[in-house]
Amino acid sequence: MQKLGFENARYYYPSGTETPYSDRSSAIIKNAASTSSYYEEDQPYVEITLDIHDDSVSVYGLKSPGHTGAGLLYEDPGKSLLRPGRSGKSNSVLTGIASTVSTELKRVASSVSSSASARKPPRPPLARFRRSKSRAELALKGLKFITKTDGVAGWPAVEKRFHEITRTSNGLLHRSRFGECIGMNSKEFALALFDALGRRENVSGDSISKNQLQEFWKQITDQDFDSRLRTFFDMVDRDADGRLNEAEVREIISLSASANELDNIRNKADEYAALIMETLDPYHYGYIMMENLEVLLLRAPMEGIRDGETKKLSKMLSQKLKVSQSKNPGERFYREMKYFVVDNWKRVWVMALWIGVMAGLFAWKFMDYRKRSAYQAMGNCVCIAKGAAETLKLNMALILFPVCRNTITWLRTKTKLSALVPFDDSLNFHKVIAIAISIGVVVHATSHLACDFPRLIAADEETYKPMEKYFGPQKKRYMDFVKSVEGVTGIAMVVLMTIAFTLATPWFRRNKLQLPGVLKKITGFNAFWYSHHLFVIVYSLLIIHGYYVYLIDTWSKKTTWMYVTVPVALYLLERLIRALRSGIEAVSILKVAVLPGNVLSIQMSRPTNFRYRSGQYMYLNCSAVSSLEWHPFSITSAPGDDYLSVHIRVLGDWTKKLRALFSEACKSLPSDEIRLNRADSWHLDDEPNFPRILIDGPYGAPAQDYKHFEVVLLVGLGIGATPMISIVRDIINNLKGSEDVEEGRGSNRSQSPIYNMATTPPLSPARKREVFRTKRAYFYWVTREQGSFDWFKNVMDEVSVTDRNKVIELHNYCTSVYEEGDARSALITMLQSLNHEKHGVDVVSGTRVMSHFARPDWRSVYKRIAVKHPNTRVGVFYCGAAGLVKELRHLALDFSHKTSTKFCFHKENF
Repeated sequence: MQKLGFENARYYYPSGTETPYSDRSSAIIKNAASTSSYYEEDQPYVEITLDIHDDSVSVYGLKSPGHTGAGLLYEDPGKSLLRPGRSGKSNSVLTGIASTVSTELKRVASSVSSSASARKPPRPPLARFRRSKSRAELALKGLKFITKTDGVAGWPAVEKRFHEITRTSNGLLHRSRFGECIGMNSKEFALALFDALGRRENVSGDSISKNQLQEFWKQITDQDFDSRLRTFFDMVDRDADGRLNEAEVREIISLSASANELDNIRNKADEYAALIMETLDPYHYGYIMMENLEVLLLRAPMEGIRDGETKKLSKMLSQKLKVSQSKNPGERFYREMKYFVVDNWKRVWVMALWIGVMAGLFAWKFMDYRKRSAYQAMGNCVCIAKGAAETLKLNMALILFPVCRNTITWLRTKTKLSALVPFDDSLNFHKVIAIAISIGVVVHATSHLACDFPRLIAADEETYKPMEKYFGPQKKRYMDFVKSVEGVTGIAMVVLMTIAFTLATPWFRRNKLQLPGVLKKITGFNAFWYSHHLFVIVYSLLIIHGYYVYLIDTWSKKTTWMYVTVPVALYLLERLIRALRSGIEAVSILKVAVLPGNVLSIQMSRPTNFRYRSGQYMYLNCSAVSSLEWHPFSITSAPGDDYLSVHIRVLGDWTKKLRALFSEACKSLPSDEIRLNRADSWHLDDEPNFPRILIDGPYGAPAQDYKHFEVVLLVGLGIGATPMISIVRDIINNLKGSEDVEEGRGSNRSQSPIYNMATTPPLSPARKREVFRTKRAYFYWVTREQGSFDWFKNVMDEVSVTDRNKVIELHNYCTSVYEEGDARSALITMLQSLNHEKHGVDVVSGTRVMSHFARPDWRSVYKRIAVKHPNTRVGVFYCGAAGLVKELRHLALDFSHKTSTKFCFHKENF
């Protein structure tokens, strides 16, 4: 038996096996407890089955004869060796062996092969381990330096850009513009890549020619993973000695963190570099090799591989989603109309009723005036004007109902009308009515100003005579009609409504237009808010205009006041309730924090009679900022909490002033109490002089209906996660309540540090009677800034501890990090996996929930839920930017039509 030894381990080739040059050899590696040169029979050892080829060594099996059970510790090189620390003590032993032995195995194979045949070419510097099929597929996707995020269309595009950049530099591309030329957005990463490729190609200086750039491009876009791995290794290996020390690892961590805008990771580069060295250099040699890096880089993606059954179901569903389009246009139209009616039947019947009533009123007035004497003088113009006026009266009454928020909230919460009426679309209906009013005003005013008045001026004496009792003696000047009470009030209303409608459009309300400084100051939310209060003047003028209306003398037939009396009274009553309710009981500030991402978190006392549901919102007023402005914010606390909390993104003038007031108040605190810009803010014993906050609410929102669904999909973009956080907290409280009943008032509560932070108040009788149908919740939070995860860090950790039955599935996405497979995020992925295994904390979010990178594939999200929950109604609740609404709604409809899972999409509106 031939014996090959190295430090702390020995190789034995069993007798009777083929020579080491054969295709397969079986080796027993004795992991000695000391560095003794004698083999002791009682020492633990592990048997490894190897496949030795000319330039590669493959590990086929690894087992311990003394191991109980099946005895097999390791079967595939793509599994156990790549998961250190996952399988108890034996796996940690194997990890140490793998890290130490891998290099020596290659050296042995190389020496044996070279001694067997001198005619064989020398081994390349990198000895390639054969990968399993699944791992080889993952390798093809990994460590890509150019991805779709960069938007480069291949070498022709790079060549074109090269000529544009080097037009004034004699055909030489400077190092500083290398990233711009190849389309890599991360400048620091591009510079490191340039240096690595330059060292490999022996480039001297800071500029390269077109031919050198083309060679660089070939290496960057090489489809061979080992080539890309070598390039990545060379980026880290600044001194080109073939080894990575801790300083070089720390440098690449900082570089990757900068490329992905992860400041927290960059600040902890020393700690994470030590973690990588500890994992890949267990024997403290002070360096790691490229094969060690490869093992870790290919490790994390294996976590997400689905089981065969899930893949099969997903494939079947994908085939089902591919519905062939019918060639018959009639069939396509019928199918689309059927789907439209089924998906929007609530909106359809409300809109049909409204349009029908308007059409009926218009037709009634039109036909009525065709029978009057005024028709002889003014013709169809007066019929059209009066018909439009009647629809205007209706719409001026209806437009107030959708903004009577207390009434809407009571109807959707306390009655069954929500099953028939789409209360979620109340603000949209308000906007549609405003459009109808605009059209009615144009038709009414044009008919009078451009048709009726000129015809009255031009009418002969006989034709005009029936009009004398309405207009007096015939007027010969156009301005005589305009200067009348009807003309002045009508024109004033048109001007005021034009101002209010214009400033309410998204372009002006959200300052989307690039306007000069003077004009920019009169736009924005404040302009919208104050201009909308012009309705007080508009309704006053409307009553006057209706009293002096043309062609009607009898007061009982002047119906304008009849239309608007009830809506105006209801709206005024609502405003009175708001004023009284917000001023009866003062709200005390319990906790304040200015969180990363410029978010102000306020926790306040809960008024005695303030009852709400998760997903609802309330209005805040701060008289120190503006006594007239009320701004809506989602409630982030749960109904079971004994406090109220909101998270306010500082964007506009009002929120900036509010933050400044709280920051100023906090300056009076002792220095050890000031924790601004910290998520773990303070409770105030000696309350400083905080500004007075008034609240009004709660008000109904789509997300409050989440309990009607057994499965819910919650999607929040950035600060749009706030209503979803309240729902998650509510589910947690319900889980705790269930555990209290089942386990005798929560006997396990003291076992968790989370429970010791705060006690959950007992559920009220009304809450106990409320049906809680939700059995599964998927929460997807997508944000660009790493610091955003600090907003609700305690909630994420509480879910991880409390939710033992996995009712809530959390998915945090950080879009500033490049997608999986990108070389710029490869090290971040590796760090994430290592740190979560060792400390149970995600390096990106700082929570116990593993973060994902880039943006979610929403079709895959829907497909996954459809596979897991067939024949189920799934509530989809979204809050965030409008750009994603169309995609999420379309996918909800698509999967509802083509699968047995029905997705009901809801969007938050303020």
